[in-house]
Amino acid sequence: MSIEIKVPAVGESITSGLISAWHKKDGEIVAAGDVLFTLETDKVSTEIAAEAAGKLSIGKAEGEEVKIGEVVGSIDDSIKAGAAAPAAAPAVTPAAPAAPVAPAETPKSTERADRLSPAVRVAIEEHKLKPSDIPGTGKEGQITKPDVIAYIEAKAEAKAAPTLPAATAPAPAPAPAAAGERETRKKLSPLRRKIASQLVQAQHTAAILTTFNEVDMTAVQELRAKAQDSFTKKHGIKLGFMSFFIKATVDALKSIPAINGRMEGDDFIQNNFYDIGVAVGTEKGLVVPVIRDADKKSFAETEAELVGYAKKARDGKIGINDLIGGGFTISNGGVYGSLLSTPILNPPQSGILGMHKIQQRPVVVGNEIKIRPMMYLALSYDHRVVDGKEAVTFLVRIKDTIEDPVRLLIDF
Repeated sequence: MSIEIKVPAVGESITSGLISAWHKKDGEIVAAGDVLFTLETDKVSTEIAAEAAGKLSIGKAEGEEVKIGEVVGSIDDSIKAGAAAPAAAPAVTPAAPAAPVAPAETPKSTERADRLSPAVRVAIEEHKLKPSDIPGTGKEGQITKPDVIAYIEAKAEAKAAPTLPAATAPAPAPAPAAAGERETRKKLSPLRRKIASQLVQAQHTAAILTTFNEVDMTAVQELRAKAQDSFTKKHGIKLGFMSFFIKATVDALKSIPAINGRMEGDDFIQNNFYDIGVAVGTEKGLVVPVIRDADKKSFAETEAELVGYAKKARDGKIGINDLIGGGFTISNGGVYGSLLSTPILNPPQSGILGMHKIQQRPVVVGNEIKIRPMMYLALSYDHRVVDGKEAVTFLVRIKDTIEDPVRLLIDF
């Protein structure tokens, strides 16, 4: 029996996807649970497994866009691994007597040259012609002297034929550009199209403004270096900078609640939870998995979730539930070397924090100039719901917390 392979529903509002890769070949025998293909949507990439064992028949090629519920192939469950072949091998029969080998055919040009009359041979040699180029009208295709004369006259007429002036001569059709030359056109993936749509929506619907500050990373670096060994031994993961910024962000959101909200029509929705999205770059585009209830998680729990999301992103296994929600986003362009940028809001959120590269710079500490590890911070916010004073206060609060991480332990 043939079982249809249909594109399953992978989340609300997702109506189509792209077959980014088939993991099995057409005609291959698959087992139930084997991953057949990867479906890339505008939110996530999902691996689709076989529901039954049998012979795979592929109906849609890699790179094709398909709709939810569409049939992309089938599995014949009557043919399984180890099953006997349906047609038995034919019985051995006595070999048929070998056919007599025909004598090698003499090349036509040589044969015709041997049959030339003396007059024809003289004419051909005089004009330096090839017998194989001259159509013969004699018996069995033999070349006659009139054939030679007609061939010579035809060549002379072709050579003397006038050519069209350059202005009126038809222009040759342009040859298609070789692959890799000048430019290449390809369709955006569903994820890329969604990212583009979201970014344009943010620019069109929000009054985006960005404020900047810089933070001295000395205290966090010293604390991290001091606690790293014992933290790693106890929890099996490293202590990174992101968990400090997530904690500092939660603290700042509690101080400035307006940034932890969103516009919905003419209403403002205030979030009373602290779900922080962390932008993660992948080969296919940017995804923003969410750390749920970040205010209730320890440093170790936060780092463990970050590591888990990073692995999922690399493997293309970020799920739809990992991405939905989120009241505020943090983006770390510093891992790529960015010194300063203006992050774009992640709709419908009202704020996003941009982290950047840590760079040794001279700064004034007290009355002295010292070299310190400095990082620029950027806060983009929706000016419709967040005033400039609130935005600046929020960013200063993060700066103060990072420069004095004891604030994360003592509420002051």
